[in-house]
Amino acid sequence: VADFLWGGAAAANQFEGAYNVDGKGLSVQDVTPKGGFGQITDGPTPDNLKLEGIDFYHRYKDDVKLFAEMGFKVFRTSIAWSRIF
Repeated sequence: VADFLWGGAAAANQFEGAYNVDGKGLSVQDVTPKGGFGQITDGPTPDNLKLEGIDFYHRYKDDVKLFAEMGFKVFRTSIAWSRIF
């Protein structure tokens, strides 16, 4: 199936990391503790794994090379609003 677009997808709050780099503001995801559905804290908590994610923010060049090695033809991503505003 030569025309099949094999690829992957990721959401900024799950993989981006760098929650406090380059002027990014805090998002709801940054202040929700692990397992704390409906709970919001005043700031990030050490148990919040999304603060670093897979650190795509710093490692994107290597990650994109890996996508190519896997034969990905497409990659869908998102950008956190707190990164822009």
